[in-house]
Amino acid sequence: MGQAMVRALLLAAVLAAAPTPAATLGFDNARHLLNRTSFAANPADIDALAGLTREQAADRLLGWTGKPVVTPPPAWTAETFESRNRFRGMSVEERMLANREMVQKVFALRSWWLTEMLVTPSPLTEKMTLFWHNHFVSGQQKVRSPQLMYRQNDLLRRHALGNFGELLHAVARDPAMVIYLDSASNRKGQPNENFAREVMELFTLGEGNYGERDIKEMARAFTGWSINPETGEFLFRPFAHDDGEKTVLGRTGNFDGDAALDILLAQPQTAEFIVTKLWREFVSPSPDPAEVRRIARIFRDSRYDIRAALGALLVSDAFYATKNRAALIKSPVELVVGTLRQFNFGTGDVMPFVLTANQLGQALFAPPNVKGWPGGEAWINSSTLLARKSFLERLFRVEELRPMLAAMDGGMGLPRGVAQIDDGRERFARAMMEIRFDSSRWLTQFRDADAASVQRVLLAAAPLTAPAPGVQGMELIRQLTQDSAYQLK
Repeated sequence: MGQAMVRALLLAAVLAAAPTPAATLGFDNARHLLNRTSFAANPADIDALAGLTREQAADRLLGWTGKPVVTPPPAWTAETFESRNRFRGMSVEERMLANREMVQKVFALRSWWLTEMLVTPSPLTEKMTLFWHNHFVSGQQKVRSPQLMYRQNDLLRRHALGNFGELLHAVARDPAMVIYLDSASNRKGQPNENFAREVMELFTLGEGNYGERDIKEMARAFTGWSINPETGEFLFRPFAHDDGEKTVLGRTGNFDGDAALDILLAQPQTAEFIVTKLWREFVSPSPDPAEVRRIARIFRDSRYDIRAALGALLVSDAFYATKNRAALIKSPVELVVGTLRQFNFGTGDVMPFVLTANQLGQALFAPPNVKGWPGGEAWINSSTLLARKSFLERLFRVEELRPMLAAMDGGMGLPRGVAQIDDGRERFARAMMEIRFDSSRWLTQFRDADAASVQRVLLAAAPLTAPAPGVQGMELIRQLTQDSAYQLK
């Protein structure tokens, strides 16, 4: 073999071994990534990610998380804790006033969080906070303390993309959770099994991975976990703790609550359970078992780093697979916040949008039960789909409706819940009058402002009904947002 031939073979071998440049996302993949990880995908953000690889784009999105909120919470969240004991001895009238004030505060809390979702520079942080709110479920209906619900929300946000083990331990001691799952009544000799059952079924292992005896023994480990009713802080009561030997999932010892949680974290099923839920949130309703196991191993090897699990999902082939495009339905909050962010709506008081999310089935700080909002197809039925489209129709006709809003008559119905808010009727009218949308300015993002360009940004799939030929401007926007494909992500 001649030297020339040898050199040619060596060069071919070197080129074959050299890594090929990773493909960049391109417009459509970048749009898909933003549509799933934020509330909206605008052309500028899409273009910013389009030239990056999957890994670079995921790193950038994850790098934007963990920032403090930019919306100041209601002032009362920092005031002295209002003990639930204050209701004792109240007259009927005083109790009615106190309950009305509580309703006002819950509404203020919902308005604060929705405002943060609208203005945050890190929408992925808020989406993950909402994800954990629907995983570690508690609700104002039972907790009956807006202050504790705010503290829990702050806890979920601080840990939203941190370490799942730390989050689990923190949530178990969270006063809102202690109240919601009756931990305060769990004591030696009279164990309450609610938290023990839900921490295994809903928070870590999932159904079928534990037995009734495990629940009973786990409950004993958490005896004595309570709260101080005057300060609203977690409190361990040693005299109420069962310090006897316990057997949980085949392990025996004198376990306390923290040791019991560590046993759950040591189970492979925990990582798979969390990854499965992340898959349904970000990829599709039908997780791939082999991929779930692969990413769960990454999750466990990282010692439960949430960023590691989410990052592995966001660079996977399954995430970008054609079959998984437009496979998820926007939640009410995603629809409302996403539309306002997508179209750069100007808003003042977000009262109408909080009420809309409530009416569509997603009242923040009040999931329907311990399992949370079921999501997926449960978001859509003949009634809610009509309500969703009616919301969008009114939103994009707000300029036309302005004279009616100013008078607040002409038979215009008010959303449920207005009467529970101080000056509700007037406040609702003012809030609606503050809504602004400049369609001409918004359309300048698109070089030609043609239907194909706008549709490519707004819809995750082809429209069920294509816009009529020649339709432009506001009418084009209305037709696309009224199409059923706009409900998908």
